[in-house]
Formats: sequence, C-alpha cells, structure tokens
Amino acid sequence: MRRRHSGRDGRCCLQVAFKLLLSGNTADHSIHLPSLFLSPCCLLFLLKTMEEVTKITETTPTPPPLLERRVRQRQPIVSVLKSKLKQGVTCSLPRVRSTLTGFFPVVQWLPKYKLREYVWGDAMSGLIVGIILVPQAIAYCLLAGVEPIYGLYTSFYANIIYFFMGTSRHVSVGIFSLMSLMVGQLVDREMFLAGFDLNEDSKTSGPDVFNGSMGTNLTASKLHTVELMGLQCGKECYAISIAAAVTFLAGVYQVMMAVLQLGFVSVYLSAPMLDGFATGASFTILTVQAKYLLGLKIPRHQGYATVVVTWINIFANIHKTNLCDLITSAICISILVAGKEIQERYKDRLKIPLPTELVVVAGATLASHFGGLSRIYGSSVSGHIPTGFIPPQVPSFCLMSRVAMDAIPLAVISFAFTVSLSEMFAKKNGYTVRPNQEMLAIGFCNIIPSFFHCFTTSAALAKTMVKDSTGCQTQVSSLISALVVLLVLLFFAPFFYSLQKCVLACIIIVSLRGALRKFKDVPDKWHASRNDTIVWLVTMSATALISVELGLLVGIAFSLICIIFQTQNPKVSLLGRANHSDLYEDVEEYKNLMPPPRVQVFRFQAPLYFANKESFLKSLYKAVGVEPLLEMTTRRKAEKKAKQMSSKQANGDKKNGEVVVGLVQRELEFHTIVLDCSAIPFIDSTGMATFKGLVKEYKEIGVSLLLASCNTSVIDTLQKGQFFGKNDKDMSSLLFHTVHTAVLYANRTSAAAESQSDDSEV
Repeated sequence: MRRRHSGRDGRCCLQVAFKLLLSGNTADHSIHLPSLFLSPCCLLFLLKTMEEVTKITETTPTPPPLLERRVRQRQPIVSVLKSKLKQGVTCSLPRVRSTLTGFFPVVQWLPKYKLREYVWGDAMSGLIVGIILVPQAIAYCLLAGVEPIYGLYTSFYANIIYFFMGTSRHVSVGIFSLMSLMVGQLVDREMFLAGFDLNEDSKTSGPDVFNGSMGTNLTASKLHTVELMGLQCGKECYAISIAAAVTFLAGVYQVMMAVLQLGFVSVYLSAPMLDGFATGASFTILTVQAKYLLGLKIPRHQGYATVVVTWINIFANIHKTNLCDLITSAICISILVAGKEIQERYKDRLKIPLPTELVVVAGATLASHFGGLSRIYGSSVSGHIPTGFIPPQVPSFCLMSRVAMDAIPLAVISFAFTVSLSEMFAKKNGYTVRPNQEMLAIGFCNIIPSFFHCFTTSAALAKTMVKDSTGCQTQVSSLISALVVLLVLLFFAPFFYSLQKCVLACIIIVSLRGALRKFKDVPDKWHASRNDTIVWLVTMSATALISVELGLLVGIAFSLICIIFQTQNPKVSLLGRANHSDLYEDVEEYKNLMPPPRVQVFRFQAPLYFANKESFLKSLYKAVGVEPLLEMTTRRKAEKKAKQMSSKQANGDKKNGEVVVGLVQRELEFHTIVLDCSAIPFIDSTGMATFKGLVKEYKEIGVSLLLASCNTSVIDTLQKGQFFGKNDKDMSSLLFHTVHTAVLYANRTSAAAESQSDDSEV
C-alpha cells in the first residue's frame, strides 16, 4: 500500500530540501531525496531548482581574498627628532669608546695585530710600494705642475693619515695620476691668469715664501711675483698655494658629504663611465707628457681640446726635438715595458714585483750626472730637491673662491675611486669596509696635508694591486711605505738633481698601459652590453677631446640619459600559460605557451611615471590591438552610417515611425586585459592617472582591465589616488595577487555576464 501524503508533509519536505540547498550541500551525494517522502511533483520541482542553483553557483564569480596588510604607525617627526637629538648629545664612556673606534679604526684593529703572521707580509708590501712610490711621486709632479718635493710630501702624509682612519686593509692612498692631471690643469690655468710665463723653465721665479726654510736665496732675479697673504709669492710658491687651496676644499667637501650621509652620490658614477673617464684622462696624460719625451718646451694648452691642440703644437715644433731626451726616452720606455711584460708573464714565479722604475731612475740619474746631459745637450732635469720639511702654512683662503667649483669633481672622483677600490679588495679578501668612514678618511687625507704643502690624493689601483699581491695584511704596510718616503725626504732627495724630466715622463706613460689596453676589450664589452659600451665610448671621447672636467659631466649626464631611455623604451610582452599550470611567461621568448582564451595578459618591464606614460600606452595598444578611443570612433561612425541607412529605408518605404539604433557593437577577440605589474617597481601620480584612464576607456567598449602582482609600493600609490574607489570598495575586483587568479576571475565574470544576458533575452 502506498502511503498518501498530505500537503503539510509536502511543505515540510520542501522546507527541509531548501535548507539543504541553501546550506551549500547541493553537490553532496549523501542526500537521499526519496527519504524525504516527496511527492513526484515536489521531486521534479526540487531537481530543477537544484540544477539552476548549481548553474548559478558555478557561474557567479567569487573574487579571491586579498592579503591583509600590516598597519604601520609612523612616529611623529617631532618625537623622532627629539629622540635622535637626545641620543646625539648623550655622553657616556661606551659612547666615547665607540666614537673613538669609529673615527679611528686603528684603535680597534691594532691591539689585535698578529705580529708573527702579519709582520712579514706587511713589511715586504710596504717596502716594495715605497720603492715604487718614490719615482712615481716625483714623476706625477710634472702632471700637477708643482715641484717634485711636494709629491713626496703628499705620499708621506696621506699614508700616515689613512693608517689611522681607513677601514680597508689593502688600499694604497697617495699620489694618483688622474688627480695630479686635474690639479695640474687647474694650477696652469690660475698661473696663466696671474701672469706667470708658462714657457719659463727656471724654478727660481722671484722671492718665495719658502726661501727661509729651503736655505736658498731666490731674490736675485727680478721676475714676476704676486702678493699672497701679505707676502710676495713666486712661481713655485703660487703653484703649490693653488694646489693646497683646492685640496683643502676637496677634503672639506668630502667630510661634509660623510657627515650628511651623501655617499649615495657615488652610485651615479657607473663602472663603464669611470672606466671611460680614466681611459680618456689617460689620453690627456699621455699628450701632456709627450713634450717631455721629445724635450720640447711648449706651454700646456689652456681651455678645451687639450689633446688636439697639444699634438698640433708638438708637430709644429717637432724640428726642435732634443735628441738626447728622445734617445733617453726610447731606452727608458723599452726597459720599463720589458720589465712590465716579464712581471706579467712570470708573476706566478716572481714573489715580489720587479722594481723597474727604481732601476731606471737610478741608472738614468747616474748617466745624466756623470754624462753632463743637462750642461752639454740642454736636457731638462728635475733640479734641486731640498731635504727636510717645510713649516706648515694655512691654505690661502683668498684663492679658494676661485677654485671652489673645481674642487667638486676632484672630491667626487677621489672618493669614488677610493671607495670602489676599498670595496673591491675587501670583497676579494673576505672582510668589510665602511664607505662613510672611507669618505671621512680620504677627506682628512686631503684637509690635513693641505697645511703641509700637499695636493689632492686618492686610492691608486696599481699600488693597491701590488700591496695585495705581495702579502699585505693590514695598513701597517702604509707606515712602512711612509718610512721609505721619509728616508728619501731626509737623506736621498738631493741625489735626484740630475734626473731628466723625460725619464719621469716615461714612468708616467708606461703606467698608463692598463688604461689604454681597455680598447682591446671593446668588442667583448659590446657583446656583453651595448649600452655600457656606448657610455664608455662617449665618456672617453668627451674626456679626451673636450676636457677632463666636462668629460666627467658628460659621462654622468649620458649615463642618466641612457637609464631614462631604457625606462622609456622597455621590453613589453604578452604572456601565455604553461601546460595548464599557474605560470605565465612571454610568448615570444618561450615555446609551448598558450594565451588564455579571450584574455590579454600584458607585462610592462619598467617603472610607470611621467616620462614613459606615452610609451606605455602605445605599447599596450599595439600589443592588444585595440585602442579605446579609436574603437569608440569606429563604432560611432558605424552607428551614424546605420542610422543613415535606416532613414533611407524608412523614407523609401514611406513608413512613419520612430527608428532607434543603438551603438553598434563590434565583437572583440578579448573581454579582459590583465596588467602584470610584477616588473613595475613604482608608479607616480601620472602612472596612477594612466591606470584610471585605461579602466574607464576600456570599460566604455566592454573590456575589463585588471591588475595583478602589484608590489606594496604600487598598491599604496593606487590607494592614495583612490584608484579602487572610495574606501577601496572595488579592490577585490580590480587587484589580484597572481596573474592566474586574475585570469580565472575574468573568465568567471564573463561567463556570468553572458549567462545573465541569455536569461534576459529568453
């Protein structure tokens, strides 16, 4: 017997079934509908209802949950300043100790010095570098436009000061060819403006403020002098006064940069730019020294195009070549180059570098002295180099206003070379350096020696490599090198009287081999990075053909322009999906990638800001193939044409009635654009406005625009500009953490919209 069911039972069964449906268990096969004692009509009704609910559930898009951001509360600026001020003025014994060890790192590492392990390597490297340093210090004074004694002073004081303040164990700070060249150009310019005769080969140019300390009488000749700090100053005095003034200012700039934490300035000096600058400066150095090889007495050119004008002057005066200097130069260059080649070829077997420079200087000095080369052949010699030290003197403040701008590139280049070498050798030998302390150290290596008649210093690559290869362990080696220079200053300086200037020029020119050899690496550089090679070539050419200072500015400016150009023309790509995974990559770079159906995934690999907004829009329109404004224009034209045709038909049929034609819709190949922002590090207000405009414009033609993989910086900018609406109400429907979730959401949204459209039509 079949039991009859009342209407009440049927209603109860329906209520139970609807509760199950609303609870989300529509797909649970454990529900047994016959057990609910439903009538056939109720059963049919429930089955249809379950089918419709399941369809709606599958097609309704469910946006993925957004990650919850941490709330970061910023402290008020006043409280931060108060705490820092309180911390800065607090004085305690631990603070004094940390300040002392921070300012003088030698206090920290010297008590831990391992005598048995370190002393041999430090002594050998210090002695060898000192032997190399003496002839180079004398030679580079030709570049700096000052007397040889000042190069020895510079090397002596710089080594001692860096011993106390430096954090690098291997860097050799002292006289450097590039710094000497820049100082020399400034010295020659100011001496020319002061009225000194740059053709003059004599060192005695009138009463000198240093006469009393040198023990020489220079008042006999009635030559040009200028008044400086209340005293009559001759050629030698004025030259070192200019060099000391610009050195003092460069040191002050470096200390100010360290105090204000402006070490980031060095990041604008890229490695290709610095290499190109050094190579271009090497051409200038070679050109300036070429006249000494030939024994020509022509003044250094003042102004731009030094290389071109100097070579023109050399060839114009080639008939005045001193054969003695020419032969001496050929012999010295041959010996120096041969020594360098032997050193490089057998560097694994030779435990210490060959002191080729010292051998050449000693041999040439003896040959010049006993052969009377200066007296018989008129060869230019170094002249008298006094022993001992000159009393300290305050740099001339009246000259500083004239060289204040010239000290800026000196300060920046000196700091950049020192820090880069310090970090390079620290990384090689497994320790760390403090760039800010390095800036302080090199700053005081310029400030303090400027009171002792010295000129600008920097770390030198060649001597630093010698220290590293000869077993240097700490800056004790710098003390050894300073002692070697001190011995020369106290006892051996007068023996260099007969040393020919052409020999010093040979030492300088041969030391440029490393920089000039970089031309061999140009093809490899071009293959590795065309952009870096172009920066190198432009900087090198500007430095060599225009001037050293302008070459530096051109190099920095061109490097920044190249970076801006790269951001304005970045790589853009459409992405495809890899093998049914959630990985999306460039379809032009990888094989077997399938673009998602009716969704365009676009990646822009650069920051989006005011300078590349147009590039971003053009690349996006080109990649997806649809520009919203043009699409709207096309549709309006089609609508207008359709209206005209309908009007003609209406007039032809003579039918009265209202003709309504909507905007003609063209079926696009996609319904959503997903912007992969993973390669966009930041955007500005212009970039945010660009995103806003794109969302609005594409929405008008029925295309959605979604963002995926945005970093927090981009999200913060969009939130501040209310890109996601008031109180970020649209964030869950516009922002997605991955490209895959954005694509899934776009497809579900489109399917739901199509389903609703079909239902409305039915």
